[in-house]
Amino acid sequence: MTDLVITLSIVFVTAGILLLIGNRLNIPVVPLYIIAGVLAGQFIADETLIDLALWGIAFLVFVFGIRVNLDDLRLVLRDGEGAAATRIAVVAPVALTVGYVLGGLFGVEAQLRNAIYFGAAATLCSTLVGGHVRREETQLEITYGRLASAVHFFDDIVAIGVVLVLSAETLTDAQLVTSNLGFGVIFVLAGLFIYRHGFPLLLRAADGDEELVLMGSISLLIGFVAAAELAGVSIVVGAFAAGLAVREEGSETLGVRNGIRSITDFFAAIFFVTVGALVAVPTVEVLVLAGVLIVLVAVLNPLIHTFAFIYEGYDGRTAFLAGFSLNQVSEFALVIAIQAWLLGTIADTVFNGIILAAAVTMIFAAFTNQYKNRIYDVLFAPLLGNQTGYIDRHSDVTDGITDHIVVLGYGRHGRQIVEELKNLGCQYVVVENDPVRREDLQTNCENYVFGDVIADYPMELAELSDARLVVSTIDHQPVSESLLDRDFTGDLILKSDSSREASSFLDAGATFVAVADVLASDQLVETIERAVDTETERDSLGDNHPGTDVLSDD
Repeated sequence: MTDLVITLSIVFVTAGILLLIGNRLNIPVVPLYIIAGVLAGQFIADETLIDLALWGIAFLVFVFGIRVNLDDLRLVLRDGEGAAATRIAVVAPVALTVGYVLGGLFGVEAQLRNAIYFGAAATLCSTLVGGHVRREETQLEITYGRLASAVHFFDDIVAIGVVLVLSAETLTDAQLVTSNLGFGVIFVLAGLFIYRHGFPLLLRAADGDEELVLMGSISLLIGFVAAAELAGVSIVVGAFAAGLAVREEGSETLGVRNGIRSITDFFAAIFFVTVGALVAVPTVEVLVLAGVLIVLVAVLNPLIHTFAFIYEGYDGRTAFLAGFSLNQVSEFALVIAIQAWLLGTIADTVFNGIILAAAVTMIFAAFTNQYKNRIYDVLFAPLLGNQTGYIDRHSDVTDGITDHIVVLGYGRHGRQIVEELKNLGCQYVVVENDPVRREDLQTNCENYVFGDVIADYPMELAELSDARLVVSTIDHQPVSESLLDRDFTGDLILKSDSSREASSFLDAGATFVAVADVLASDQLVETIERAVDTETERDSLGDNHPGTDVLSDD
């Protein structure tokens, strides 16, 4: 216990110091965590690091499982599966061959098994870093976010199977391999069953008690992890199944979302720091193995995804953003490597190469995620910018529309604004990019564009230059900044969750910025003033109650 406390103290003190420096320099947190791990790793035993890494991965996989909404993903799941299957079919044979050849050159024992470890690390992908860096739910609700999540989900299912097979000390032990796979299937099916039938019962029993729902969710995690331990399979498999069992949608699960988000930061810090701490001083052999892995994972895999999505009909920007959200070594590849290290079946050269490649690709992913729009505009827009068929097929705007209002986002606020514009007889165009809302958009809106508001082409379809007002219901800084940078002379209404950010938008030319907390405070003051006024005013309060409309766009 003392060793664990000392280890955590070293981890968080080192990370805290670097985060203070990084905050000043606007550096993403993931590279700082990994660098902190490299520094702290000199004082922490490998066995302790392995345990912390596994628990960090288990919790983050649990969180990803919670965020997976199969009903929402179904619209893009086929395309995501197609891209993932294409990548596996292309990269897996190449990686296995390269791993086998390099293993022979470097004198690695158990050459084939180590080639499989290398191939798994090169083939499996993840959105783990992107999900932690972006933090905003907005990017999970647009096409490229859902595509990336669909690929990640498909990869995790494949990875669970690989983990279960490679957990066997001897791959020729058919009974043990079959038993492990059977347990994996049971865990996943149990998670899906609880999601459909068990978790709704918990919500009804909790009767609105958010703490009870949160504790029930954590209890599910602990129960599945304990069951995995008893079954002799990786705790990460149990954690993933537990995540599938927990619902995140609906107001009843607000406590789960808020509580899990806070705990996630703790375990994410542990995971990324331990990845850095596991990095050893590399030999030439390790550098070669890591270099090949980095090229395959950070360059080849994203390119295959990008062109696969274009083949499916998506526009160039969406294809690029989805593809390059998957440019890091998967957390499950680390689980496979760690399990093999515990079994003593992986060569030190291969293990250290995978860890080094994971650390480098996670740092690389953090920076590419931060500057992805700029990277696309400079390097890929000239090649992919003319791929607009997907947008054209799902958009409908009256020719020659002018003096209209452009509404960005068709969530709850967007729908309310559109209904009011209809009542006023105003012409409007809605721009939305969430596949889940596409059917409602086509059914209920006269003029609509289905595309990324940051891209030029969707805004050209919306006839932005001829609009008299743009109303953004999207609380996402890159979206607001892109609107402020456009050549637009009409009025611009933006949304923000920060008064400081709102002030900067006003200084940059916005007409009005809606800040949820400020709007809520102003409405509360107005309500109190009316409540202490005349009896007539008091009687009308119920008819004008704002409810929670100012709190979110969901």
